[in-house]
Amino acid sequence: MTKHEFQPGTICADVELGALPLREELRGQHAYGAPQLQVPVTLNTNENPYAPSQELIDDLVEQIVKVAPTLNRYPERDSVELRDELAAYVSRQTGVTVTRDNVWAANGSNEVLQQLLQAFGGPGRTAMGFTPSYSMHPILSAGTQTEFIAVPRGADFRINMDAALDAIARKSPDVVFVTTPNNPTGDVTSIDDLRRILDAAPGIVIVDEAYAEFSPSPSATTLIDAYPTKLVVSRTMSKAFDFAGGRLGYFVAAPAFIEAVMLVRLPYHLSALSQAAAIVALRHAEETLGGVDKLARERVRVDAELTAMGYDVVPSESNFVFFGHFDDAHAAWQKFLDRGVLIRDVGVPGHLRVTIGLDSENNAFLAAAKEIINDTIAHR
Repeated sequence: MTKHEFQPGTICADVELGALPLREELRGQHAYGAPQLQVPVTLNTNENPYAPSQELIDDLVEQIVKVAPTLNRYPERDSVELRDELAAYVSRQTGVTVTRDNVWAANGSNEVLQQLLQAFGGPGRTAMGFTPSYSMHPILSAGTQTEFIAVPRGADFRINMDAALDAIARKSPDVVFVTTPNNPTGDVTSIDDLRRILDAAPGIVIVDEAYAEFSPSPSATTLIDAYPTKLVVSRTMSKAFDFAGGRLGYFVAAPAFIEAVMLVRLPYHLSALSQAAAIVALRHAEETLGGVDKLARERVRVDAELTAMGYDVVPSESNFVFFGHFDDAHAAWQKFLDRGVLIRDVGVPGHLRVTIGLDSENNAFLAAAKEIINDTIAHR
Protein backbone atom coordinates (compact mmCIF):
# COMPACT_ATOMS: atom_id res chain seq x y z
CA MET A 1 0.00 0.00 0.00
CA THR A 2 1.05 3.60 -0.55
CA LYS A 3 1.14 5.95 2.43
CA HIS A 4 -2.48 7.08 2.17
CA GLU A 5 -4.10 3.84 0.99
CA PHE A 6 -6.15 1.94 3.51
CA GLN A 7 -8.35 -1.11 3.67
CA PRO A 8 -12.13 -0.82 4.12
CA GLY A 9 -12.96 -0.60 7.81
CA THR A 10 -9.66 1.03 8.81
CA ILE A 11 -8.80 4.65 9.65
CA CYS A 12 -5.83 6.53 8.24
CA ALA A 13 -4.34 7.91 11.48
CA ASP A 14 -1.03 9.38 10.31
CA VAL A 15 -2.27 12.99 10.32
CA GLU A 16 -0.59 15.41 12.73
CA LEU A 17 -2.45 18.18 14.56
CA GLY A 18 -0.53 20.81 12.61
CA ALA A 19 -2.14 19.57 9.40
CA LEU A 20 -5.64 20.42 10.63
CA PRO A 21 -7.33 23.81 10.07
CA LEU A 22 -7.17 24.60 13.81
CA ARG A 23 -8.03 28.10 15.03
CA GLU A 24 -4.84 30.14 15.03
CA GLU A 25 -4.94 31.05 18.75
CA LEU A 26 -5.03 27.34 19.68
CA ARG A 27 -1.91 26.41 17.74
CA GLY A 28 1.01 25.51 19.98
CA GLN A 29 -1.21 25.18 23.05
CA HIS A 30 -1.25 22.12 25.32
CA ALA A 31 -4.21 20.28 26.76
CA TYR A 32 -4.82 20.62 30.50
CA GLY A 33 -3.85 17.63 32.61
CA ALA A 34 -1.72 16.37 35.47
CA PRO A 35 0.45 13.23 35.12
CA GLN A 36 -1.51 10.05 35.85
CA LEU A 37 1.13 7.66 37.15
CA GLN A 38 0.90 4.49 39.23
CA VAL A 39 2.91 5.27 42.36
CA PRO A 40 2.46 4.41 46.06
CA VAL A 41 1.52 7.98 47.07
CA THR A 42 -0.50 10.24 44.73
CA LEU A 43 -0.75 13.83 45.98
CA ASN A 44 -0.88 15.88 42.80
CA THR A 45 -4.51 16.67 41.86
CA ASN A 46 -6.06 18.10 45.06
CA GLU A 47 -8.53 15.24 45.38
CA ASN A 48 -10.15 14.42 48.70
CA PRO A 49 -8.45 11.17 49.84
CA TYR A 50 -11.45 9.92 51.81
CA ALA A 51 -13.74 7.58 49.90
CA PRO A 52 -17.52 8.06 50.20
CA SER A 53 -19.03 6.34 53.24
CA GLN A 54 -20.84 3.03 52.87
CA GLU A 55 -24.04 4.80 53.91
CA LEU A 56 -23.65 7.25 51.04
CA ILE A 57 -22.85 4.42 48.60
CA ASP A 58 -25.92 2.45 49.69
CA ASP A 59 -28.08 5.58 49.33
CA LEU A 60 -26.62 6.22 45.87
CA VAL A 61 -27.30 2.67 44.69
CA GLU A 62 -30.88 2.92 45.90
CA GLN A 63 -31.36 6.22 44.09
CA ILE A 64 -29.83 4.90 40.84
CA VAL A 65 -32.24 1.95 40.95
CA LYS A 66 -35.10 4.47 41.09
CA VAL A 67 -33.70 6.56 38.23
CA ALA A 68 -32.60 3.72 35.91
CA PRO A 69 -36.06 2.88 34.51
CA THR A 70 -36.40 6.46 33.26
CA LEU A 71 -33.09 6.63 31.37
CA ASN A 72 -34.92 6.32 28.05
CA ARG A 73 -36.15 9.86 28.72
CA TYR A 74 -34.21 13.11 28.80
CA PRO A 75 -33.28 14.35 32.29
CA GLU A 76 -35.00 17.22 34.06
CA ARG A 77 -33.61 20.02 31.95
CA ASP A 78 -33.07 22.73 34.57
CA SER A 79 -31.96 20.51 37.49
CA VAL A 80 -34.56 22.10 39.77
CA GLU A 81 -34.44 19.52 42.58
CA LEU A 82 -30.64 19.58 42.58
CA ARG A 83 -30.57 23.37 42.63
CA ASP A 84 -32.96 23.36 45.60
CA GLU A 85 -30.56 21.06 47.47
CA LEU A 86 -27.53 23.14 46.50
CA ALA A 87 -29.27 26.32 47.62
CA ALA A 88 -30.08 24.78 51.01
CA TYR A 89 -26.45 23.68 51.40
CA VAL A 90 -25.02 27.07 50.41
CA SER A 91 -27.39 28.82 52.80
CA ARG A 92 -26.20 26.62 55.69
CA GLN A 93 -22.52 26.71 54.79
CA THR A 94 -22.13 30.43 54.07
CA GLY A 95 -24.88 31.98 56.20
CA VAL A 96 -26.26 33.70 53.08
CA THR A 97 -29.85 32.71 52.30
CA VAL A 98 -30.23 31.72 48.63
CA THR A 99 -32.81 29.83 46.59
CA ARG A 100 -32.74 27.78 43.42
CA ASP A 101 -33.05 31.06 41.49
CA ASN A 102 -29.56 32.00 42.72
CA VAL A 103 -27.88 28.70 41.86
CA TRP A 104 -26.82 27.08 38.58
CA ALA A 105 -25.26 23.61 38.23
CA ALA A 106 -23.11 22.01 35.53
CA ASN A 107 -20.56 19.26 34.89
CA GLY A 108 -17.83 20.47 37.22
CA SER A 109 -16.89 24.08 37.87
CA ASN A 110 -15.00 24.09 34.55
CA GLU A 111 -18.28 23.89 32.62
CA VAL A 112 -19.69 26.60 34.89
CA LEU A 113 -16.77 28.87 33.98
CA GLN A 114 -17.02 27.97 30.30
CA GLN A 115 -20.72 28.86 30.21
CA LEU A 116 -20.04 32.19 31.92
CA LEU A 117 -17.33 33.00 29.37
CA GLN A 118 -19.64 32.00 26.53
CA ALA A 119 -22.18 34.46 27.86
CA PHE A 120 -19.93 37.32 28.97
CA GLY A 121 -16.69 36.80 27.02
CA GLY A 122 -16.07 36.06 23.36
CA PRO A 123 -14.41 37.78 20.39
CA GLY A 124 -13.42 41.35 21.15
CA ARG A 125 -13.79 40.83 24.91
CA THR A 126 -11.17 40.24 27.59
CA ALA A 127 -10.77 38.29 30.81
CA MET A 128 -8.22 39.16 33.49
CA GLY A 129 -6.62 36.88 36.09
CA PHE A 130 -3.92 37.23 38.73
CA THR A 131 -1.19 34.68 38.09
CA PRO A 132 -0.12 32.14 39.12
CA SER A 133 -3.68 30.95 39.52
CA TYR A 134 -5.95 28.22 38.16
CA SER A 135 -4.49 27.28 34.79
CA MET A 136 -7.91 26.51 33.25
CA HIS A 137 -8.89 30.18 33.29
CA PRO A 138 -6.70 31.10 30.28
CA ILE A 139 -7.50 27.78 28.57
CA LEU A 140 -11.25 28.35 28.87
CA SER A 141 -10.76 31.93 27.74
CA ALA A 142 -8.94 30.76 24.61
CA GLY A 143 -11.65 28.21 23.94
CA THR A 144 -14.28 30.95 23.94
CA GLN A 145 -12.11 33.38 21.94
CA THR A 146 -11.79 35.67 24.93
CA GLU A 147 -8.41 37.41 25.24
CA PHE A 148 -6.81 36.55 28.59
CA ILE A 149 -4.82 39.24 30.41
CA ALA A 150 -2.42 37.91 33.05
CA VAL A 151 -1.51 40.23 35.92
CA PRO A 152 1.41 38.85 38.00
CA ARG A 153 0.91 38.44 41.73
CA GLY A 154 3.40 39.85 44.20
CA ALA A 155 6.57 38.13 45.40
CA ASP A 156 4.54 36.61 48.27
CA PHE A 157 2.08 35.17 45.69
CA ARG A 158 -0.77 37.34 46.98
CA ILE A 159 -2.61 39.75 44.70
CA ASN A 160 -0.78 43.07 44.61
CA MET A 161 -3.83 45.29 44.99
CA ASP A 162 -2.21 48.43 43.63
CA ALA A 163 -1.09 46.57 40.51
CA ALA A 164 -4.45 44.83 40.20
CA LEU A 165 -6.49 48.01 40.39
CA ASP A 166 -4.13 49.77 37.99
CA ALA A 167 -4.45 46.91 35.48
CA ILE A 168 -8.25 46.94 35.75
CA ALA A 169 -8.30 50.70 35.16
CA ARG A 170 -5.96 50.46 32.15
CA LYS A 171 -7.34 47.31 30.49
CA SER A 172 -11.04 47.57 31.40
CA PRO A 173 -11.62 43.78 31.30
CA ASP A 174 -15.08 42.34 30.64
CA VAL A 175 -14.42 39.48 33.09
CA VAL A 176 -12.14 39.36 36.15
CA PHE A 177 -11.20 36.05 37.77
CA VAL A 178 -10.25 35.92 41.45
CA THR A 179 -9.47 32.49 42.88
CA THR A 180 -9.73 32.29 46.67
CA PRO A 181 -8.30 30.20 48.20
CA ASN A 182 -5.98 30.49 45.24
CA ASN A 183 -4.79 27.46 43.32
CA PRO A 184 -1.87 26.66 43.31
CA THR A 185 -0.71 28.89 46.17
CA GLY A 186 -3.48 28.42 48.77
CA ASP A 187 -3.70 32.05 49.91
CA VAL A 188 -6.97 33.92 50.43
CA THR A 189 -8.10 37.26 49.02
CA SER A 190 -9.90 39.16 51.77
CA ILE A 191 -13.49 40.35 51.53
CA ASP A 192 -12.25 43.96 51.71
CA ASP A 193 -9.94 43.40 48.72
CA LEU A 194 -12.73 41.69 46.80
CA ARG A 195 -14.86 44.79 47.39
CA ARG A 196 -12.10 46.98 45.94
CA ILE A 197 -11.88 44.77 42.85
CA LEU A 198 -15.67 44.73 42.44
CA ASP A 199 -15.82 48.51 42.77
CA ALA A 200 -13.14 48.92 40.11
CA ALA A 201 -14.23 46.25 37.62
CA PRO A 202 -16.33 47.53 34.69
CA GLY A 203 -17.65 44.04 33.87
CA ILE A 204 -18.35 40.90 35.89
CA VAL A 205 -16.14 39.38 38.58
CA ILE A 206 -16.02 35.59 38.93
CA VAL A 207 -14.78 34.55 42.35
CA ASP A 208 -13.62 30.94 42.06
CA GLU A 209 -14.19 29.29 45.45
CA ALA A 210 -13.38 25.68 44.53
CA TYR A 211 -11.67 25.17 47.91
CA ALA A 212 -13.99 27.28 50.06
CA GLU A 213 -14.93 24.52 52.50
CA PHE A 214 -11.31 24.16 53.61
CA SER A 215 -11.07 27.85 54.53
CA PRO A 216 -12.32 29.57 57.69
CA SER A 217 -12.54 32.88 55.81
CA PRO A 218 -15.99 34.21 54.83
CA SER A 219 -17.37 33.36 51.40
CA ALA A 220 -17.70 35.95 48.65
CA THR A 221 -21.40 35.03 48.53
CA THR A 222 -21.74 37.56 51.37
CA LEU A 223 -21.17 40.27 48.73
CA ILE A 224 -23.71 39.18 46.11
CA ASP A 225 -26.51 41.34 47.47
CA ALA A 226 -24.27 44.42 47.26
CA TYR A 227 -23.04 43.63 43.72
CA PRO A 228 -25.96 41.84 42.00
CA THR A 229 -24.95 42.80 38.44
CA LYS A 230 -21.26 42.05 38.87
CA LEU A 231 -20.52 39.12 41.17
CA VAL A 232 -20.65 35.40 40.43
CA VAL A 233 -19.25 32.88 42.94
CA SER A 234 -18.18 29.60 41.37
CA ARG A 235 -17.91 26.43 43.47
CA THR A 236 -17.47 22.69 43.09
CA MET A 237 -18.37 19.42 44.81
CA SER A 238 -15.13 17.80 43.57
CA LYS A 239 -12.94 18.70 46.54
CA ALA A 240 -14.75 18.81 49.87
CA PHE A 241 -17.47 16.33 48.90
CA ASP A 242 -15.28 13.33 47.89
CA PHE A 243 -16.99 13.83 44.53
CA ALA A 244 -14.32 14.48 41.88
CA GLY A 245 -15.63 11.55 39.85
CA GLY A 246 -19.17 12.90 40.08
CA ARG A 247 -18.30 16.06 38.10
CA LEU A 248 -20.61 18.61 39.66
CA GLY A 249 -19.93 22.32 39.86
CA TYR A 250 -22.22 25.27 40.47
CA PHE A 251 -22.33 29.02 40.80
CA VAL A 252 -24.19 31.38 43.11
CA ALA A 253 -25.33 34.77 41.81
CA ALA A 254 -28.32 37.03 41.17
CA PRO A 255 -31.08 35.30 39.14
CA ALA A 256 -30.22 37.24 35.97
CA PHE A 257 -26.94 35.31 35.69
CA ILE A 258 -28.86 32.02 35.55
CA GLU A 259 -30.99 33.46 32.74
CA ALA A 260 -27.78 34.43 30.93
CA VAL A 261 -26.14 31.00 31.01
CA MET A 262 -29.40 29.35 29.96
CA LEU A 263 -28.87 31.10 26.63
CA VAL A 264 -25.63 29.19 26.00
CA ARG A 265 -25.93 25.92 27.92
CA LEU A 266 -26.27 22.71 25.95
CA PRO A 267 -29.71 21.08 26.17
CA TYR A 268 -29.98 18.52 28.97
CA HIS A 269 -26.36 19.19 29.94
CA LEU A 270 -26.61 17.39 33.32
CA SER A 271 -27.54 13.73 33.08
CA ALA A 272 -30.19 12.20 35.31
CA LEU A 273 -27.46 10.07 36.90
CA SER A 274 -25.30 13.11 37.67
CA GLN A 275 -28.21 14.93 39.24
CA ALA A 276 -29.21 11.92 41.34
CA ALA A 277 -25.64 11.32 42.55
CA ALA A 278 -25.14 14.96 43.52
CA ILE A 279 -28.42 15.07 45.46
CA VAL A 280 -27.33 11.97 47.41
CA ALA A 281 -23.93 13.53 48.13
CA LEU A 282 -25.61 16.68 49.44
CA ARG A 283 -27.84 14.60 51.72
CA HIS A 284 -24.66 13.24 53.34
CA ALA A 285 -22.87 16.61 53.48
CA GLU A 286 -22.44 16.65 57.25
CA GLU A 287 -20.55 13.36 57.43
CA THR A 288 -18.55 14.14 54.29
CA LEU A 289 -17.42 17.53 55.55
CA GLY A 290 -16.03 15.83 58.66
CA GLY A 291 -13.17 14.75 56.41
CA VAL A 292 -12.55 18.39 55.52
CA ASP A 293 -11.79 19.17 59.16
CA LYS A 294 -9.28 16.31 59.27
CA LEU A 295 -7.56 17.56 56.13
CA ALA A 296 -7.37 21.11 57.47
CA ARG A 297 -5.64 19.82 60.63
CA GLU A 298 -3.23 17.79 58.51
CA ARG A 299 -2.51 20.83 56.36
CA VAL A 300 -1.39 22.70 59.49
CA ARG A 301 0.88 19.79 60.44
CA VAL A 302 2.42 19.48 56.98
CA ASP A 303 2.99 23.24 56.80
CA ALA A 304 4.69 23.27 60.21
CA GLU A 305 6.95 20.32 59.46
CA LEU A 306 8.00 21.67 56.06
CA THR A 307 8.79 25.03 57.65
CA ALA A 308 10.84 23.35 60.38
CA MET A 309 12.84 21.52 57.71
CA GLY A 310 13.77 24.84 56.11
CA TYR A 311 11.31 25.05 53.21
CA ASP A 312 9.48 28.26 52.31
CA VAL A 313 5.73 27.62 52.64
CA VAL A 314 2.96 29.91 51.41
CA PRO A 315 0.20 30.15 54.06
CA SER A 316 -2.69 27.99 52.79
CA GLU A 317 -6.41 27.77 53.53
CA SER A 318 -6.94 24.95 51.07
CA ASN A 319 -6.30 21.20 50.87
CA PHE A 320 -2.79 21.66 49.48
CA VAL A 321 0.47 23.37 50.32
CA PHE A 322 2.69 25.38 47.95
CA PHE A 323 6.34 25.24 48.94
CA GLY A 324 9.95 25.85 47.85
CA HIS A 325 12.43 27.20 47.24
CA PHE A 326 14.13 24.87 44.71
CA ASP A 327 16.92 25.73 42.31
CA ASP A 328 15.20 23.42 39.81
CA ALA A 329 11.57 22.69 40.63
CA HIS A 330 11.14 19.95 38.03
CA ALA A 331 14.29 18.15 39.18
CA ALA A 332 12.94 18.30 42.75
CA TRP A 333 9.59 16.95 41.51
CA GLN A 334 11.46 14.00 39.99
CA LYS A 335 13.24 13.36 43.29
CA PHE A 336 9.89 13.04 45.03
CA LEU A 337 8.68 10.74 42.27
CA ASP A 338 11.81 8.59 42.61
CA ARG A 339 10.76 8.08 46.24
CA GLY A 340 7.27 6.97 45.21
CA VAL A 341 5.55 10.31 45.92
CA LEU A 342 3.75 12.08 43.07
CA ILE A 343 3.18 15.80 43.69
CA ARG A 344 2.59 18.66 41.21
CA ASP A 345 4.99 20.81 39.25
CA VAL A 346 2.67 23.65 38.22
CA GLY A 347 5.33 25.48 36.24
CA VAL A 348 6.08 28.17 38.83
CA PRO A 349 9.86 28.52 39.14
CA GLY A 350 11.27 27.27 42.43
CA HIS A 351 8.01 25.88 43.82
CA LEU A 352 5.93 22.71 43.95
CA ARG A 353 2.42 21.91 45.20
CA VAL A 354 1.43 18.94 47.36
CA THR A 355 -2.13 17.82 48.07
CA ILE A 356 -2.97 16.96 51.66
CA GLY A 357 -3.79 13.25 51.75
CA LEU A 358 -4.28 10.53 54.32
CA ASP A 359 -2.03 10.73 57.39
CA SER A 360 0.12 7.88 56.06
CA GLU A 361 0.49 9.58 52.66
CA ASN A 362 1.46 12.86 54.30
CA ASN A 363 4.04 11.00 56.40
CA ALA A 364 5.55 9.47 53.25
CA PHE A 365 5.68 12.88 51.61
CA LEU A 366 7.32 14.50 54.64
CA ALA A 367 9.90 11.72 54.85
CA ALA A 368 10.77 12.29 51.20
CA ALA A 369 10.89 16.07 51.71
CA LYS A 370 13.33 15.64 54.60
CA GLU A 371 15.61 13.36 52.57
CA ILE A 372 15.60 15.76 49.64
CA ILE A 373 16.40 18.90 51.63
CA ASN A 374 19.10 17.09 53.66
CA ASP A 375 20.66 15.81 50.44
CA THR A 376 20.55 19.34 48.97
CA ILE A 377 22.23 20.82 52.04
CA ALA A 378 24.88 18.12 52.03
CA HIS A 379 25.87 18.93 48.41
CA ARG A 380 26.12 22.69 48.83
